[in-house]
Amino acid sequence: MFLFISGAEIFVILVIVVMLFGADKIPEIARGLGKGMQQIKNATNEVKKEITDTAKKQGIDTEFVQDIQKEVKKVKNKVQDNIDDFTGPIKRNL
Repeated sequence: MFLFISGAEIFVILVIVVMLFGADKIPEIARGLGKGMQQIKNATNEVKKEITDTAKKQGIDTEFVQDIQKEVKKVKNKVQDNIDDFTGPIKRNL
């Protein structure tokens, strides 16, 4: 299931695309979309790199996201352990 679209709905969309553009135009359209998506990806990567480089030059800590992820993971593990301790006897009885 992709974005709440079933297989039948995807098939109908593909049929409509083929009817509108013809089978010979679809590869050209796909190539154009692929190139556009690649350009967007490259642009976002360049922006991220510029932001990171500028932050490092200014002395701003860019590792705070990783620190937050580590803390969230620790809390998640503690909560999961507490849930496992609580539900352990229940699971064993089933």
